[in-house]
Amino acid sequence: MTDDQAPHSPGELLRGATGLAQVAWRASWKVASWGAQASVNSTNYVIDRAVAGESAAAIMQDAAHDLRVAAWRALGIMGASDPRAAAAAQFNRDNDTAELRRRGADLLRRSNDVHVVDDTHPAFARILSELTPDEARILRFLYLEGPQPSIDVRTSRPLGIGSELVAGGLNMIAEHAGCRNVDSVSQYLTNLQRLGLIEFSKEQVSNPQRYQVVEAQPKVTEAMKHAGRLPRAVHRSIHLNEFGRTFCETCLPLGDLRVVAERANGRPRPS
Repeated sequence: MTDDQAPHSPGELLRGATGLAQVAWRASWKVASWGAQASVNSTNYVIDRAVAGESAAAIMQDAAHDLRVAAWRALGIMGASDPRAAAAAQFNRDNDTAELRRRGADLLRRSNDVHVVDDTHPAFARILSELTPDEARILRFLYLEGPQPSIDVRTSRPLGIGSELVAGGLNMIAEHAGCRNVDSVSQYLTNLQRLGLIEFSKEQVSNPQRYQVVEAQPKVTEAMKHAGRLPRAVHRSIHLNEFGRTFCETCLPLGDLRVVAERANGRPRPS
């Protein structure tokens, strides 16, 4: 065993007691500015390492490093291990902002270039990756058949004040579109609305008799029972918006069905 590795004798520990106490006090005093609990922890940390035989210089160096980390975190640089890491993070953020501005400037430049032709919306590729097969069926159905009736079932209150919604957006779109998972229609429609393809409208469809078919469905009659005495059925509709129609015409294989739909809806569109 070398001299450096030899255990400290009680005499050596006693001679170093004054220096160890000073180390503990100095570290404790510095950390106290960050909070009383941090001060106690720092004192215990220094004393434990001093008793273990570590040098005062090493303890102070590590304590100073811990204080710097605490200061950076107090300034909002959470999780930073040194100033260089914080600087690198800020540099990356600045680069991200510069890249976004470059892309924005490129879009404006292309908008002024008469020779640039954008045939499809850049979001269409992403939207296709976020659709289920059943949702594609619903889109095609709404494109071909137009707005579909939906019903909100509410409790009845005088003058409609305090009326509560029991079930909303009840419809037969999944059944008519031929979806495999009919019970998931609410999720499908929510996703299609999130993607900006359909809208839930307060307007009724042109033929009020179509609501009678929906009201006869078991899910609607069950909701009416839960609505209590004199429930109300509020007639609404679900339809493609213009962005959704363009998406269908661009991305879905409609073929001759597109012409039939345009004639039925009375809205011919250019090829």
